[in-house]
Amino acid sequence: MASQDDILKLQQDIVLTLKNIYDPEIPVNIYDLGLIYEINVDDELNVVLKMTLTAPNCPIADVLLDDVTKQVSAVTGVKSFRLDLVFEPPWNKDMMSEEALLELGFL
Repeated sequence: MASQDDILKLQQDIVLTLKNIYDPEIPVNIYDLGLIYEINVDDELNVVLKMTLTAPNCPIADVLLDDVTKQVSAVTGVKSFRLDLVFEPPWNKDMMSEEALLELGFL
């Protein structure tokens, strides 16, 4: 059974990993873009990540989801990984970080 510190460290490592994955059509990482809705880590270090896409018919969805699965699964400490793709609530630019808004010229 993992400690709370282990769980928090793993969540932080996952966030760092997600900040290195970019939507190929937008020059912002998927975390700051607001595509990650939840990162759940249980006390056995099983990870469930809920994410969305900028649009349900995103042409690069398969590539992006595969990249997320491969990279998060490879984070040291992850016992198992499941990616849940959700579309509720629908993504909008208000979900973007201030950094992403600045990068894209919205601020």
